[in-house]
Amino acid sequence: MARFFFLLFRLLIFSLLFYVLAVIVWTEIDYESFTQKNVWYELEEAGIDSLGNVNSYGHMFSRMQELKNTEDIDLLIIGASQAYRGIDTRILQEAGFSSFNLGSSNQTPLQSELLLKRYIDQLNPDKIIVVVYPEVFSVDGVESSLDLIANDNVNFSMLVLAVKQQNFKLLNTFIYVAYRQIFGLNKHFKEKTQKGNDTYIKGGYVEKEISYFSPHDFENNTWQFNHSQIKAFEGSLKLIQERGIQYLLIQTPTPQVFFKSQTNNVSFDRLMHSYRNYYNYNELLELNDSLHFYDEFHMNQKGVEIFNKALQEMLVTKESQISQ
Repeated sequence: MARFFFLLFRLLIFSLLFYVLAVIVWTEIDYESFTQKNVWYELEEAGIDSLGNVNSYGHMFSRMQELKNTEDIDLLIIGASQAYRGIDTRILQEAGFSSFNLGSSNQTPLQSELLLKRYIDQLNPDKIIVVVYPEVFSVDGVESSLDLIANDNVNFSMLVLAVKQQNFKLLNTFIYVAYRQIFGLNKHFKEKTQKGNDTYIKGGYVEKEISYFSPHDFENNTWQFNHSQIKAFEGSLKLIQERGIQYLLIQTPTPQVFFKSQTNNVSFDRLMHSYRNYYNYNELLELNDSLHFYDEFHMNQKGVEIFNKALQEMLVTKESQISQ
């Protein structure tokens, strides 16, 4: 019996090594056809390639490279694209707040928690702004995990995340990125500051060339919240509180025609208020659907500037209250 289990163990180890090697070799020799379904990674240049791979859409590679040399800041921002496209670090700097925007495309609480565990002590922020958006509590988070694995240095916690999410494309991407990382194949890569209509701004913000949203009717939708995302969100808040760091939960504005089509906004607000320090700027700030947004999810730069001025004023007021 002992020999049987020993042989079984050897078979499992051999199978695992064969699988890892197969992913790497197949990706290298047949990149286009293999990666289209099995790996989320772009070999040549950051951005959207012909296969639709978007491993650095949103300048995540640049953000993670800048993060390596960033520490001891006033404000850390985390969240999905509403964070890195909605909170302009230049405007916060005008009020004297040093900040870093660690948002990423479709970032869910699962990735936020991982990023906080990895970087909160290095960045050592006085406050953390958690940008909350109902949709990120309603999805599995695989897309954001792919984005994170493809652009940051992989480690054991990312492997755990890949296994936890039970997605083979995610696991294959981890294997291939780890291989490139071990052999230093990306060490000379530099991402362009401007790609298409997007410009990367120091501090993690991405400014989009001005464009405008055309309001139209949306079908009613009810967000279905994922228990694992709520659990990860609570884990992030616990981690923040254990460090004695103040936090703000911010929902950035979206066009009212879209916001009002969501049938359980009140339920989401109630949930967020239960964690305290929650501010829904759809209710606190009046923006114009046609002038201040470029799609149903994001403000254009005109909207960003108005929202950030209001956010800046709130932060300054809170600083004043604390110092009194």
